[in-house]
Formats: sequence, structure tokens, C-alpha cells
Amino acid sequence: MDVSHLLDALNAEQRQAVCGEHGHYLVLAGAGSGKTRVLVHRIAWLLEVDRVSPFAVLAVTFTNKAAGEMRARCEQLLDVPSRGLWVGTFHGIAHRLLRLHFREAGLPENFQIIDSDDQLRLIRRILRDQSVDEGMFPPRQMQWAINHHKENGRRAEDVDPGDNRRDQQTLAVYAEYERQCRRSGLADFAELLLRSHELWLEQPALLAHYQERFRHLLVDEFQDTNTIQYAWLRVLAGDSASVFVVGDDDQSIYGWRGARVEHVQKFQQDFANTHLVRLEQNYRSTSNILTAANALIANNPDRLGKNLWTEETGGDKVKIYAAYNEHDEAEFVIARIQEWLDEGQRADDSAILYRSHAQSRVFEEALLRRDIPYRVYGGLRFYERAEVKDSLGYLRLTVNRDDDAAFERVVNTPTRGIGERTVGMVRHQANADNSSLWQAAQKLITSQTMNGRARNALAGFLSLIDALEHDLVDKDLGDQLQFAIEASGLIEHYEKEPAEKAQTRRENMAELINAGRYFKPGEDQAELPELSAFLAHAALEAGEGQAAQWEDCVQMMTLHSAKGLEFPLVFLAGLEDGVFPHERSLESSDRLQEERRLCYVGITRARQHLYLSFAETRRMHGRDHRRQASRFLSELPMDVVEEIRPRIAVSRPGLGYQQPAPDIGDLGLGDAVSHHRFGVGVVLDCEGMGPSTRIQVHFEDHGAKWLVLSHASLERL
Repeated sequence: MDVSHLLDALNAEQRQAVCGEHGHYLVLAGAGSGKTRVLVHRIAWLLEVDRVSPFAVLAVTFTNKAAGEMRARCEQLLDVPSRGLWVGTFHGIAHRLLRLHFREAGLPENFQIIDSDDQLRLIRRILRDQSVDEGMFPPRQMQWAINHHKENGRRAEDVDPGDNRRDQQTLAVYAEYERQCRRSGLADFAELLLRSHELWLEQPALLAHYQERFRHLLVDEFQDTNTIQYAWLRVLAGDSASVFVVGDDDQSIYGWRGARVEHVQKFQQDFANTHLVRLEQNYRSTSNILTAANALIANNPDRLGKNLWTEETGGDKVKIYAAYNEHDEAEFVIARIQEWLDEGQRADDSAILYRSHAQSRVFEEALLRRDIPYRVYGGLRFYERAEVKDSLGYLRLTVNRDDDAAFERVVNTPTRGIGERTVGMVRHQANADNSSLWQAAQKLITSQTMNGRARNALAGFLSLIDALEHDLVDKDLGDQLQFAIEASGLIEHYEKEPAEKAQTRRENMAELINAGRYFKPGEDQAELPELSAFLAHAALEAGEGQAAQWEDCVQMMTLHSAKGLEFPLVFLAGLEDGVFPHERSLESSDRLQEERRLCYVGITRARQHLYLSFAETRRMHGRDHRRQASRFLSELPMDVVEEIRPRIAVSRPGLGYQQPAPDIGDLGLGDAVSHHRFGVGVVLDCEGMGPSTRIQVHFEDHGAKWLVLSHASLERL
């Protein structure tokens, strides 16, 4: 039999995994080492060479896109039919099983799957029916708790309520939620896996049937499995199936979603006589990039261990840029991208990666100034994010009470007892009078046509907006934004969401305040009051529209979104302790290790050119904070990195050199300044001493200029 089409493209370690005898395999597949190729070729080998029936093979991955790619590549390789092969996501396969065996699973034949929004609405209804205060027991937290219990295999009756009132109330809501789902024939996503796992445990004859059928189980991205997925797999495998898992403990970055990196270590204990295969040859990155990645991840303990290498020796060194502040960092990155484009390279071969969504704003604005198209991958542009639009909605109403869109957006955000029925009455009155919603609300309050509770809630909202307008007088723009966010209750409102999402919301609102502090109106907004000009600027940026998916544009994304992608040119920004690694991780060994794995993922996205940057000063929560360079930078070997220093070196904490900067009076590097001719800019650099001291300023409308400090007439903003 000619099997060259299955083996010729494989290296020795890949062949070892693909051609191995039946049994359990743990394939540690490093970044860019061809893990999908190994998984697909293993399936093809089983079917074509070992003559395993397609009906005996079950392959599981985590996304529909990955499952579709796996199936398509299998069909390209195979000389035999693949019909009968089960390939899908954990949830997709669980759903398929429940449709086939709905009676055994205790479900109606036409059970319906509800998405996250439908689930949240049902939980809200239960809270109302039980007269539970949503302020004390936020629906999103209840939703997270229910899903968390399910993902860990726990029904409401399995959980000890203890003496804690919050836990007791959560379990009461969980129990009622389960009752209503059973009554209505509903299943959420977490229910699919939990119910199919229970199907194995409660129907031994059915389990035996599938254990006899699926003799070969293959799992992709194994490091991302959660508790119920791993338990589901173990039960289905039983004592006779061959289990082949591919994963990388160094790329386990979803602990906050329930992924358990320890499953990689446990696999060899739970599945006897496991063959361990390491895929270490990398087909993506240069040797210098891999050396940096290997050195970084070596600082994590309890790894199974591997060392990435490539036949492509050398390559550009990893470049580290120490920026004065986040604006200098953005200007540096965008200038390198402009050089890349000027060389004739494609924009979509470049990527800007960052730890948190809030960091995107300064890069977005810098790209817009240079008219470089970009796309925020897997997320919204800064001014399109809900918490940003909510914050601006309050300010829009203080400027224009007749702004109906802003009124509808914030009238009950946060919840203040103004339900859809009340808003409907306001809409009806506005239509009848051909007036704005604000005017209609005023009329309803004075006409006594609605009940006292609704009238008081509506009146309270109108009073809040009036008070906001009064209290914003004589505040600068940044303080106006901060005051409106705090006074509106949005911070407390978003604090009720699950921790990771709440943190992102807080960071975006803090970044909005920063945007206000740095904002200077453009020529087309010069005649407007500052707040009105800023609101116009935000609306125009939100309406600008990011590039379409098929356009050649710079890719921007969080590090979590970057997993599985690769680019010739990568910028990893914000490498400061407290930013990356994130401040929440600094006091937890497990979290710090996951942050290091996240940095490892970021580094290994780069194929040829990698820039790492940090800011010595970063404005956060309305204040400039001196920043220590990320500890991850000090873990990189100096022989593969190149430090990009400004002409006059300043203190670089964490990178091992210090030199005093020239005296430039009251100004500081990174300060915002104004010039009578060139307008607003940021101080980037300085050189010389005494009367000959020169200062470099990047002006928004005129680019970088060198000015003699003593004649520059710069005003600090």
C-alpha cells in the first residue's frame, strides 16, 4: 500500500504520533508545530492503513470552524469514504447524542436550545417572580454561577447551600431555573454537556453501545478542556478505547473560562500506558523568536516540558521599545507599520496585540490619523462598546435633552425601576404630541396619568440628568466624564457582571476618561463647546466603520483572541507589571503562570518580526502612573533581543540601564503641549544641554518637529 501521501509531509516526531500502534497518546504540540496536521493524518492513517471503520472514530475540537477544517482536510487525504465519521465540537456532539436519545435523556423530542441572552432573560424573570432584589443578586452573576455549577457537573441538589445567604439564594434560583427549563423543554449550552454526561452514567446499556462503537477518540486543544468535558471523555473511553489527545500545556490561557491545565498532567495518570510524543519543530517563527519564547515559558514550574526549534536559524532580533507614555508607544508602533507599508508589504500581515480591550483606543486613534485601515478582531471598536456608549449617553442628554436615542439608552441603565411598560407610555405620549421623549416624560410626570412608583422613578431620572448638567459646570472634560460615570451608577452596575467582564468594562470606562483628558477639538469642531466637540468626535469615530473582513488592513486584537493566528509582523504592547501581567495576577502564582503562558502565545504569533513595548508612564483612572517594565521582559535572553532607545536615554526599570535626561524645565517626556503655530502635540525626545537644548514634539496635524526649547513658546496642557 502506498502511504506516501500520509507520511511525506511529516517529520519524525509527527510520524511517531500518526503511525503509532493503537493505545493512548498525549501529543504535546508546541506553537506552530503542525498539531492539526498530526490529528488529521492520524485519522486518515486509522481509516486507510489500519482499516478502522469510520463509524469507530470520534474527533472532538472546540470551535465549529476548527471542526469543519478537520473534516475537510480528512476528506482531502482519504482514499476511502469518511461517511460515518463523527467530527465536531464538544457541544455539537453532545447535542447530536441528545437528539438521538432524547427519551433516555429525559428530554422532549423537540427540545430547544437557548442562547446566553435567552438564558439571562429567564433568570431575570425568576428573580422577579421570587421578589429578589437584582441589586443584591445581579442576574449576570446568577447566570455565571449556574453555568459554573453545570460545567463542574453539579445540579442544584448536589450543592451544599451552607449558611451563606448569597449561596442559598443562588441555589434557589438555580433550582427554579432547572424546573422551568424541564417544564418548557429548554437546554442551555452548559446543559448539553452535563445532560449527555448524565446520559452515560444513567444509561449503562447505551454507554456500552457507544463504548463498543467509538474505539478511537481524538481530541484537539486538549489543554482547554473543562471539568465536565474531561469527565465526559473519560466515561466514554472506558477501558478499551484508544484516546489520542493533542494539546500544549504552555498555551493554556482560558482558566477564567473553566479550562483546567492540570488535565494535561493528569492524562498519563488516568489513561495507563500513555505514549508521550513531543512536537517541538516549529514551522512558523524564526530561531530568535523561538529562543525568546522558550526562555520565557521555562520560568513556569510543573510543565511537561518541550523546547521549540526551527531549521530557519537567526532572523531579526526581538526588539524592545521603552516608550515615554502610551501615546508615544502608539506613535512608535504605527510609524513601524507605516514603514512596513511603504516597503510594499500588506497591512493584514501586521498585528497589534494587547492584554485588555481598553488599550486599543490610542492605537485606533493613531491609525485613523494616518488613514491606515484597521480591524478590531473579535471585538468592537472602542467607541462602539456598550459601557462607553452608556457613559456618553448621559453626557449627550446633559447637552441635548431631546436626544431620544440617548434617552432610551440610559433611562433604565442602571436599572432604576423604569420598565418597558413605562418607557412604552413615554413613547406613546411623544408620538401623540410629536415631541421628544424627554418632553413626553415631563408631561406624564405632571399629568398624574401613571402610577406613583413609575412616576417617581421617571422623575428621579430626569432630576439626575438636571443635576448632572449643573455639577459638570466648571469641570474640565476628563473630570466631566469621570463625574458622569460615577454619578450615573454605571460603575456599580457593571460590577455586578462576572469578574473578567466587569474588569474589562471598568478599564474601558477609565480609558474613556483618559480620552477626555487628552482630547483637543479638530478644526471642524473648534467653535463647539468642549463637551459637544468630544461627543461629536466619539460619534464620528464610532461611525467611521472599521475595515471589512476582506480588506487589507492592520489586525488589532487581545492576546486571547490571537491564539491560533500568525503574522509576519507582530507588536505586543503594554508590557508593564500591572498591565501585562495583569494586576490581578501579581499575587497569585497560578494566575501569574497563566499570564506568562499568554505572553508565550503572543510571542509565538510572530513569524519574522516581533516588537515588544512598554510605557514608563501610563494614564490610568485619571492619573499618570510610573510603570515598571514587565517582569516577562527580564526573563528574555539578552542575546536575542535588541533594545530600541531614544537619543537621550532615561531610566529603564527592569532592563538594566539608567541615564539622566536633560533638564527641560517644567516639561516632561510624554507631556501634552500646545504650540501657537503647530497646535497640539506630545513631547517625544530631547537633546543637548543649556540654551541649545532641543525638544522633539509630535504634533497631531504636522507630525514630528525639533524645536529649540528656549524659543519654542510651548504651553503645557
